[in-house]
This record gives sequence, C-alpha cells and structure tokens, in this order.
Amino acid sequence: MSGARKILLVTGGGRGIGAATCRLGAAAGYRVAVNYVSNHAAAGTLVESIRQAGGEAIAVKADMASESDILTMFETVDRAFGRLDALVNNAGVIDVLSRVEEMSAARIDRMMRVNVTGPMLCAREAVKRMSTRHGGKGGAIVNVSSMVAVLGAANQYVDYAASKGAIDTFTIGLAREVVAEGIRVNAVRPGFVDTDIHASSGDSDRLRSVLDILPMKRPATAEEVARSIVFLLSEDSSYTTGAILNVSGGR
Repeated sequence: MSGARKILLVTGGGRGIGAATCRLGAAAGYRVAVNYVSNHAAAGTLVESIRQAGGEAIAVKADMASESDILTMFETVDRAFGRLDALVNNAGVIDVLSRVEEMSAARIDRMMRVNVTGPMLCAREAVKRMSTRHGGKGGAIVNVSSMVAVLGAANQYVDYAASKGAIDTFTIGLAREVVAEGIRVNAVRPGFVDTDIHASSGDSDRLRSVLDILPMKRPATAEEVARSIVFLLSEDSSYTTGAILNVSGGR
C-alpha cells in the first residue's frame, strides 16, 4: 500500500469473521481498529498478535445498540489514527431458534438495533469522515449480510433474516448516495461459516446437521469470508459499488 497506511475499523472484530478481517487487513497494510462489546481478552489478544506481526492495531469497546458508544468509538479512532479510510460493519447478534409468533418485542428490538441501526449509524459516522463532500479523501464500506436475507430462515430466525435483508437494501441505497463522493459501499453474504455464532442460536451442532444441503459439503472458514471483504475494500475492486457478493459455497 503506497503512501500513508490506511485506517480500517472493523465492528465485532474480536472473533470470527471480524477477527479474520482484522488479521488480513493488517497484513494488507491497514492500521486496524478492533471493535468489541464484551470480550476484552479476545480483542486484546488479536491486537497483540497484529502488533507482533509488525502491524498496528487498537481495541475499542462499543455496543452497536448504543449511539453514544458508537460516537465514542469513532472519536477514539480519530484520536488514535487521525482519519478513517475503511469500515467493515460486521458486528451482529442472533437469537435462539424460534417461530415468529413466539418472538418477544424485546428480542426483535434488540435484533434490529444491533444488526440494522448500529451499522447505519456506523456508516453515517464513516461517511462524515470519508466523503469528499465533508473534506475527506474517499474510502470503502463493506457490510456483512447473510444468505438468510434471501432464504428467509423460516422456523429458525426470521427476525435475523429480516435484519440482514435491511442491510442489503441499505448497502444499495448508500452506495448510490455516496459514490460521487469517493466512497464505495458493498456487502458480502456469507452462507454457513464455521464460527461460534451458531451456539447463540441454541444449536451448536447446526453446521454438522446441514452439511448435506451444502453444495461444497462443508462450511466456509472465517478467513474465506474475510478475503472477500478485504478484496471489496481494496483498489482491486475500484469499480465495484452497490454489489452484494454471495460467499456461500453455491447455496
């Protein structure tokens, strides 16, 4: 990467796809801000591993359900690095398997606040810093969606699927809104990924149970998804915006 090293903020960066994105981003030359909400140890370990590999990283605590936390997170990145060039909206929550008629309002509200409102607020703050309209130098945003946005997740977590459908629509709209201001906005839609998020659904054996319906007969690794994210952040995708890339092994 020529010139000054670019700055990358990854929400939910302490584990899974987010952590893999932080590692690959650092290897690609980004200075990385690793957001986490509760697992300080995991974020700290990741930051230390990036530093030991010759990179630069900081850990920043913020809850995506809290606007004040999000504002503080961006202010922390401003102080530490002075600017922002790339944002990955990766943080998200899932809940136990449930039919819609069994879902509480509190569950649905939490799902939407973390998975939809949080990424939109993060994008808002990123645009304020990156848009040429506001004196920035441009940049890139990648939103992490899910194939369930297309499949619906009936009898499992329709609320989660709906939140990711909102992210798809937001990606397209924001991309068209800021493309002339130097910002590219894209999304990835992972399918089944071998991370610990499945335990949050109450079905820790879910990956094993769905292998037969996966064309590749295996889940993705977090790094496989992260490679697509880092590609969409990079100049290798300089003419790509408003795209939603399925990283689903054919499903």
